[in-house]
Amino acid sequence: MIWIARLRRLNAGIAVATGAVLLACAAFVLIDIVLRGLGLPSLGGTEEIAGYVMAVATAWGMSYALLELGHVRIDLLRARGGARVRAALDVLSMAILSATVVFIAIKAWPVVERSITMGSRANTPLETPLAWAQVPWFAGWVWFAAMACLLTALSASLVLRGRLDEAEAAIGAFAEADTLK
Repeated sequence: MIWIARLRRLNAGIAVATGAVLLACAAFVLIDIVLRGLGLPSLGGTEEIAGYVMAVATAWGMSYALLELGHVRIDLLRARGGARVRAALDVLSMAILSATVVFIAIKAWPVVERSITMGSRANTPLETPLAWAQVPWFAGWVWFAAMACLLTALSASLVLRGRLDEAEAAIGAFAEADTLK
């Protein structure tokens, strides 16, 4: 469990940094709105920049949500099973999530690579080099994939050693009834 606690602390720091970037982006958009309201020239590109920031923040935020058990799961079957069934379903769901996120990260790389090698720019007035947004976006997906795989391995290890309560605390999808107690 010490590894999971360390990963949670690390991802909490990443979440704070991501939040700071989102706040800066919101301030940028707000300044642009105020300037427009005053009849002054717009800063320009706020929609484009906000879109990039949202994509990057989402990719990086997924790991935090994963380690804080913030992703949604449907636990109809899980709630009806015993500790072993719950543990098996938890590990299975983590394995499926890991495979999905690894697949997304693998498929995202050619997009980033093409933008880097071709020097692609956005078809907008800012002509932003797409790699500036795509590299941190891709890194967020890779980080999420790494966290998902690591958490899957750690939880599977706990389950195989019979430490079902620890595995549930690490990756369990708690039923609403359990959280209301």
